[in-house]
Amino acid sequence: MKYFLRKKRKHDAVDFIIFLFMCMVIVVTLYPFLNVLAKSFNDPIDTVKGGVHIFPRVFTTENYASLFSNGSNLPSAFRMSILRTLVGTVLGALCCSMFAFALSRKDFIFRKPFTALLAVTMYVGGGMIPEYILIRNLGLINSFWVYVIPGLISAFNVIVIRAFIDNIPSSLQESARIDGANDAVIFFRIILPLCAPVLATVSLFIAVGQWNSWFDTYLYARNDRALSTLQYELMKVLDSAQSVNSASAVYSEGLRSAKRNPEAIKMAITVIATTPILVVYPFLQKYFVSGITLGAVKG
Repeated sequence: MKYFLRKKRKHDAVDFIIFLFMCMVIVVTLYPFLNVLAKSFNDPIDTVKGGVHIFPRVFTTENYASLFSNGSNLPSAFRMSILRTLVGTVLGALCCSMFAFALSRKDFIFRKPFTALLAVTMYVGGGMIPEYILIRNLGLINSFWVYVIPGLISAFNVIVIRAFIDNIPSSLQESARIDGANDAVIFFRIILPLCAPVLATVSLFIAVGQWNSWFDTYLYARNDRALSTLQYELMKVLDSAQSVNSASAVYSEGLRSAKRNPEAIKMAITVIATTPILVVYPFLQKYFVSGITLGAVKG
């Protein structure tokens, strides 16, 4: 009896240590997010004093109101980011799945050369200048499609989807072909529905990349205000904040005239930029394990 009591106390002590460790992990993980949220809702002048941690000391929505005030390009940039994310994700997932389906076909005579060529693109790039010249020659400068067309095919996504398709029994395709189905019917009626887990995973990869992208706006569309994205506006805010902080006199004058703290504005726009992804992620998280690991069995 004493042996079992000692064993139980030992297990309780281990569980308590694990509990304390996990609490520390949760605190360390959540603190940066709570700190950003607190500063975004704190009074901009009060934020300069410091000492704001996980709760706003002087609650206000002035930081968000100033971002969406008259003359601000944030509403338009927010809509453009949503549009490019939706269009880029749908077309990107569709094109990658079509390419993966073609590579999964054993009767495709260019299967091995295309697979090798696809793998090479993961390690070798053309460089920024050749890419810019190509985009210019295609007439995509200051065009919405510069956000979509260059990223339609991702080698990593194609390989993941192809590995998933390889695990689908070939008898399904053979049965459909006996019934008179062509490649298009097999792809849209059989392959795509069965690939829902991996497509959800790949779609999240593409969506996060589209949403967080700003460098393509800087290179190809910064002269068109209507094509500005939320992340590009965030970059300009960060650049402005660094410029203001480098000159204390200008910084103080900015606080007196505009009553805006660049740090508080930066936190507010960070919350706006990350919230949509945080909202969508929990609904697609369950597909990660089935989408990636099932495709890796043969891959």
